[in-house]
Amino acid sequence: MIGRLAATRTLLATSTNYDKGRLGMRKSAARTLYIAAKLCVLAAGILASSTAGADDDLMSAARQIFKPIPSIVPAVKNNPITHEKVALGKILFFDPRLSASGVISCNTCHNLGTGGADAGPRSLGHRWQLGSRRAPTVYNAVFNVAQFWDGRAADLKAQAVGPVQASAEMNATPARLLNTLNSMTDYIVMFSKAFPNDATPITFDNFAKAIEAFEATLITPAAPFDQYLEGDAYALSTQQKAGLKLFIEKGCSSCHNGINVGGQDYFPFGVTERPTASLLPRDDKGRFAVTKVPSDEYVFRSAPLRNVALRPPYFHSGQVWSLKQAVGVMSEIQLGAKLNDRETDDIVAFLNSLTGQLPKIDYPILPARTDTTPKPSMEQ
Repeated sequence: MIGRLAATRTLLATSTNYDKGRLGMRKSAARTLYIAAKLCVLAAGILASSTAGADDDLMSAARQIFKPIPSIVPAVKNNPITHEKVALGKILFFDPRLSASGVISCNTCHNLGTGGADAGPRSLGHRWQLGSRRAPTVYNAVFNVAQFWDGRAADLKAQAVGPVQASAEMNATPARLLNTLNSMTDYIVMFSKAFPNDATPITFDNFAKAIEAFEATLITPAAPFDQYLEGDAYALSTQQKAGLKLFIEKGCSSCHNGINVGGQDYFPFGVTERPTASLLPRDDKGRFAVTKVPSDEYVFRSAPLRNVALRPPYFHSGQVWSLKQAVGVMSEIQLGAKLNDRETDDIVAFLNSLTGQLPKIDYPILPARTDTTPKPSMEQ
């Protein structure tokens, strides 16, 4: 393990990558990876300290790297969560009439019945256009450092206003969306209740706040791994514990850590080996599109692994359908490690322990349209 830390130090110092330095690691991500690697070494030292009490050692190591998902909805900055906002946000999340075509809702691409993501590699949007990346899950998204694979939205509120305006997704405008909402009596009433102190409750900003409030409730606590982190040594099976130990020792937790087991920082996709073009499309340069910093080419936010077993296919390109295959790919291109079948199966077993209790979501009855509600349009 000390050797792995040394290798990580060398990797960060030289910006080792597969394209002669063009894909250098972003400095803050490199620093985070090195700190995480040191933490993994510390945790591994705990694991190796004694044979007796091995379960206690593993639990102690895990608690230094991960945190359990809370059972209560977290606070959201500058947007107090209220029952009225959540109820409104839920209706908005499911309403396809907010799109220009009248057939695409937030739930279309972030289906709460399929792990909070699309069931296919990329989502179909306006006029059957394919999205450029796989839709991220909305479950536990409130815990991510930022939203989208490239982190272009700082929070769920900023994220909410993107897809509704994107020409390849919902293709609406703020004006059209507000006209739609103001045309329905039920929406007028719900916005007034959700934002009682606003002279004009129906605004584009309040639309985003309501969506954010609802999405903040989409947390999945009480996974076996959460119960383990909270002190139940029997919450994980023997195989899952073996997988957790490997997850730490092999270096997976260097990028996939914290409360969401990922989603906390940005890292190059393909640290030690260049992925195939199907896994890493060459025209999608990741965070570079946001920062315009050359070292951010092909850098992406690490995927949060909560409920990962529920939402194949995997990676931002959505090209791997098997969780076992995804583990194998990541070990080779990110860590330069070749796992055997037993090791891979153990890690997959651990990843299955990250499936939490999903909230019960009833499909809502939407407000009735009126004669003034904008008609669907399939125009560009």
